[in-house]
Amino acid sequence: MAQDLDAESIWRSGQQVTEVPARFLHGLRMLVLGIVAVLAGTALAVVAARYSGAAALGLFLLCTLVLLAGVLVLRGLTAVVPGQARVVQLFGGYRGTIREPGLRWVNPFAVRIAVSTRIRNQESAQLKVNDADGNPIEIAAVVVWRIRDTASATYSVDDVTKFVTIQTETAVRHIASSYPYDSRGSGAMSLRDNADEITERLSGELTARVRPAGVQIIETRLTRLSYAPEIAQAMLRQQQANAVVGARQRIVEGAVGMVRLALQRLADEDVVDLDEERKAAMVSNLLVVLCSEQATQQVVNAGSLY
Repeated sequence: MAQDLDAESIWRSGQQVTEVPARFLHGLRMLVLGIVAVLAGTALAVVAARYSGAAALGLFLLCTLVLLAGVLVLRGLTAVVPGQARVVQLFGGYRGTIREPGLRWVNPFAVRIAVSTRIRNQESAQLKVNDADGNPIEIAAVVVWRIRDTASATYSVDDVTKFVTIQTETAVRHIASSYPYDSRGSGAMSLRDNADEITERLSGELTARVRPAGVQIIETRLTRLSYAPEIAQAMLRQQQANAVVGARQRIVEGAVGMVRLALQRLADEDVVDLDEERKAAMVSNLLVVLCSEQATQQVVNAGSLY
């Protein structure tokens, strides 16, 4: 967290180091030049061995200078592979970034730091967090990200991968504690019922957290979401009870509608004239038949209703 605060304070103070293109030369030409210089210095050394006195000393000095120039030229060669950039640092100062793949040549005294710009998948650890209702849940997420600004990734944080890992866990904990696991029919946003909205908000929060490190968040997804083992059984029974209550409510609503339709059809078609007591008995019987979980037994009434 201290690392996050330091990076954020640098970002806000305007001292963030941002990526700029580095100056370089084509490496093949400099490679040929370096090889020629080394061969020329070797040839001068062979020639100097045949002389003596001041001539030999002068040739050896010239040979040394040519060989040194050839070595420095070769030392400045830098191979940049696709999916990787080189951060150029000279005498402690940032001099730019090379993103173009191929053989490049920079100042031989510069330090060239390799930074991967490939897309990475990173899954957070399984976290135990209390949701907005105080229920312990287990949650984990996978983050797809890549380095967008190589200078910020190099100079703003110590370890960009560790930084993203810590900020991912922090963002997941904050999102998980901000919403309940289940809305329970209230219509409020919940972790289980609104997965797309939750992951979108997680991406937004994580993007803001890792921006000082020059990281781009491509996608986030929840890979695990469940109640903690100590309350899983109790919550399962509660969900089952809610499901039973909901199903019973639907059955009763349907049965009442069917009874109302039956009475209306009987009255409209003048099939039988029922007084209030007979209607009550008919309603009672129909509700028993329609709402019962078991098959009902028919009872033949051989006498009158009274």
